[in-house]
Amino acid sequence: MSYDLNFWKYNDGIALEHQVVYERLSDGKHVEGLEELPIGAMLERLKDLFADGWRQVDETTWENEKRGAFQIFTTPQFFRVDCYGMRGEDMNRLIDLGAEFGCPLYDPQAGVRFDGNG
Repeated sequence: MSYDLNFWKYNDGIALEHQVVYERLSDGKHVEGLEELPIGAMLERLKDLFADGWRQVDETTWENEKRGAFQIFTTPQFFRVDCYGMRGEDMNRLIDLGAEFGCPLYDPQAGVRFDGNG
């Protein structure tokens, strides 16, 4: 089973339709009203968080024989993780990573952005 976790950050005072933002970002498009993310720092932190038995297969793909795999897609405004067969606690590490950088999770499967505003 696959699941995608999506992270971006709105500029102060900006409110946009989350699903529309998600679709545009997933298509690699720039969205007015979003901040640029520190993608390099986020990827370095990812390496720290998954240094416990996870293997980086290539620039974007990580796997663990017993815990699944994930693939990263980024743009200057977007950090997306496609998870395959992963455990909840490992996906929570990814959600915590987004939170560390001020980016709440958007779950397109549920249509919810977990920023306290729906």
